[in-house]
Amino acid sequence: MFKFLKRFRKKSPWILHYNTGSCNGCDIEIYACLAPKYDIERFGMLNKGNPKQADILLVTGPVTKRARARLLRIYMQMPEPKVVVAVGACACTGGVFRHMYNVENGVDRYIPVDVYIPGCAARPENIIAGIEKAIEIWEQKSRDRLELPKVCTKTLDGKQPIDRRQIVEELVGKYTEKLNPEELL
Repeated sequence: MFKFLKRFRKKSPWILHYNTGSCNGCDIEIYACLAPKYDIERFGMLNKGNPKQADILLVTGPVTKRARARLLRIYMQMPEPKVVVAVGACACTGGVFRHMYNVENGVDRYIPVDVYIPGCAARPENIIAGIEKAIEIWEQKSRDRLELPKVCTKTLDGKQPIDRRQIVEELVGKYTEKLNPEELL
């Protein structure tokens, strides 16, 4: 009986869009997908502003030093299962901003990316095709989902239990170094 009901409880994925420092070309194309001509909401998707309610993270632009910590924080706040989509050449590899003094290049350097949508700026048709692929990956992750405990009771060395929150804070601290004013000049 419950397996029968599970099919109908399936939720439509919600999108969170985050710009890590792009020229806004891909952002305009993403918003064009939400307009009546392309209407991405026909797939049941909504553009949400809260990472705690989102299932798919659309990232545009190269990761800048100032956006790096915020991107990690947003990624960690999203519930499992989550899918990350890199939209545009800048999000995939750094694009025309690659190797600049304030750019950390592509998104996959800091968070795992599931779908890459190349292009400068990516066309709405490509964005919709990439989001369809992201929905397939999200559904697969939903089926294979494992609940992780907040604290692991077994450790390799037998000392202290591992706290996931502490690991996340260490990662954020590692990638959020303080910027020197000399680096900005």
